[in-house]
Amino acid sequence: RVRLLFLLGASYVFYAHWDWRFLPLIWASSTIDWLLGNAIGRASDPKRRKQWLLLTVLVNLGALGLFKYFNFGIDTARTLLTSLGLHVPEVTLRIALPVGISFFTFESMSYVIDVYRKDIEPHPSYIEYLGFVAFFPHLVAGPIVRPRDLLPQLGGVPRFSAAMGSEALFLIAVGLLKKIAIGDYLAVNLVDRVFDAPLQFSALECYSAVVGYALQIYCDFSGYTDIAIGSALLLGIRFPLNFNSPYKATDIQDFWHRWHISLSTWLRDYLYIPLGGNRHGTARTYVNLALTMLLGGLWHGANWTFVVWGGLHGTWLALNRAWSRWNAKRGRQPSRSLLAQAVGVFVTFHLVCVAWVFFRAPTFAQAKLMFAQL
Repeated sequence: RVRLLFLLGASYVFYAHWDWRFLPLIWASSTIDWLLGNAIGRASDPKRRKQWLLLTVLVNLGALGLFKYFNFGIDTARTLLTSLGLHVPEVTLRIALPVGISFFTFESMSYVIDVYRKDIEPHPSYIEYLGFVAFFPHLVAGPIVRPRDLLPQLGGVPRFSAAMGSEALFLIAVGLLKKIAIGDYLAVNLVDRVFDAPLQFSALECYSAVVGYALQIYCDFSGYTDIAIGSALLLGIRFPLNFNSPYKATDIQDFWHRWHISLSTWLRDYLYIPLGGNRHGTARTYVNLALTMLLGGLWHGANWTFVVWGGLHGTWLALNRAWSRWNAKRGRQPSRSLLAQAVGVFVTFHLVCVAWVFFRAPTFAQAKLMFAQL
């Protein structure tokens, strides 16, 4: 109990270092979902259970929409109405975006959904649940840890060994190396310079910047994940793997089995499958893939460039599935030769890089300039 209270207090102090005024937000989000999870667990009426579930979705997505997407939605609507000849006054909500809100919202919401599905039982300990949401190694930028993975570890007997400590320090060192020595270096000395003024650089230099950004974002994100996993491991908590050599992927589906695994599996389990997955015919499957990735893109940021990034990945996934089905109907097995795998890795990496241009460019005009130079 003392250990748990210390971790919870430390996590809240860690979060308060950014802006203490948002502490009530993360506490209220956690408290509401814990209470709703218990309410769903006690309710026997299916209609009442759905009402509680709908309430948690509205609360979580409402908070996310207010802080992250309100200005984006208002600006989009204003632009659309202005293009139709209607004058609309500018409205802006002057409020900071709470750090980590996308991550702790998804984590907390997944708990209530899992209770509703009866995948887990309502958690009896309020303190343990607060610790699950606020646990500082994964609070700012993930990985998105499922309640079934973390809650038993917080409530169980603390464990630690020299081997765990050694692995943890190694992961932290590797993460720092990726982030500072590779990611930051590429950003400052190559990527930012070219993306800020692509017309000043040749096609080869622009191509180098795109490839450099692919390496930068991998080193940034996987480096942070390594540090988060190592930090948690020093406290006796093991997080699941979040990256698995994604640029070795031989097709786009394989890429999403390797890249940001905690997000891709969350989108699959809580968005793609509830939409119907692949259970309602080929056309519906492609629509579900597209919607899932479009929303996944929007989750990354309130900008239409992120939506296009998600739309491109949804398109690649749909084409990948169509190609696999076409081969399966003709009894063709995918080639396992070294040449076929090399071609698959090369093509997949460059499809991912095309989408990265939209992810990195602040506007469509900037992305257009990059492609024009390429």
